[in-house]
Amino acid sequence: MAASAGNAARLAQRLKELREGRPGLTQSLLAGALSTEARVAPATLSSWESANNPKTPTPIRLEAYARFFAVQRSFDGRRAHLPSPQELKDTPEDLLEYDRLHAELLDLLQGGEEVEADTGQRTLLDFDDGDIVIICPDAPQDSRGPLAAEDSPNYTLLHQFADTDALIEVFGHIRALNPERKVFYRTSDSVSRNEIQNHLVLIGGIGWSRTTRRVLSLIDMPVEQIDHPDLATGEVFRLTKSGTTPEQVFFPVTDEKTGELIEDVALVARVANPFNSNRTLTILNGIHSRGVLGAALSVTDETIRAGNQEFLGERFPSGGFALLMRVPVIQGKVIAPDFKSARARLFEWTSESDEDVS
Repeated sequence: MAASAGNAARLAQRLKELREGRPGLTQSLLAGALSTEARVAPATLSSWESANNPKTPTPIRLEAYARFFAVQRSFDGRRAHLPSPQELKDTPEDLLEYDRLHAELLDLLQGGEEVEADTGQRTLLDFDDGDIVIICPDAPQDSRGPLAAEDSPNYTLLHQFADTDALIEVFGHIRALNPERKVFYRTSDSVSRNEIQNHLVLIGGIGWSRTTRRVLSLIDMPVEQIDHPDLATGEVFRLTKSGTTPEQVFFPVTDEKTGELIEDVALVARVANPFNSNRTLTILNGIHSRGVLGAALSVTDETIRAGNQEFLGERFPSGGFALLMRVPVIQGKVIAPDFKSARARLFEWTSESDEDVS
């Protein structure tokens, strides 16, 4: 039987009460503990605790909740640990509390009205505690219109930004997924020292952004962006030689007759922020602006993002990762790349040395 809206709200309130009853237990820490059995993002926990529009966890998730909160030693104030069923059996008092709490949560569930899909998928633009700073390239001075001039009565800040199509896609999506987080957008030249130690989202490449060039130089990743004499309109991606992997350079594709761009190259990556290992660095990059937009659309476009998120969750359950892919351009329109398509993927990499950077 489906839960009423009232029961769904009561379940959400109860889950929030359980977590807040353990001082210092954040959604991120609890998500990490629950993910030892099946991956769950902090943003998913936020939706389960939502007072206005709660999503209902699956019965399997509630069973794990009951195990976690039945045992006091599951959280010591710093680290969260999901007890195994055997650990419960070893302590009769814990097992009794587990049975009581499990029954209470299932009674509130009553089947769930809006059951959260338990796919373990990774949502790239979900973030845990902390502010989020989006950094875009500065548009070249000779490419700015009169509205970029600060002394103009019609001055518009965004006219100083490059890759604004991608910025609008990403900013709106991040705000929707992270309603409790502060989200800022900055040009490469305007970002402050303190802001760069938050969750960073780098939009665009090295050509117009000194900040992006500097940050990428600190990342130990086998994909780099470089200037190349054979391409004057953007910076290409190079796969560095490693072991049996040869060096390879990736160029965009143009129509032989018209010179029109028909396929760009994009990079989507997530690693730890090199300036603060407790925060993340997300990269949405391309050779040209259409490649940058393709990277953004791959995780925001409603027609493709669910499948792409599912791919990320299955392929990169933890650690840093990078995907280099083709971005189709049809009659000047960017098509969001499909991560599941073998043709779309040019190169993929994961670093298990990084702890979970979701």
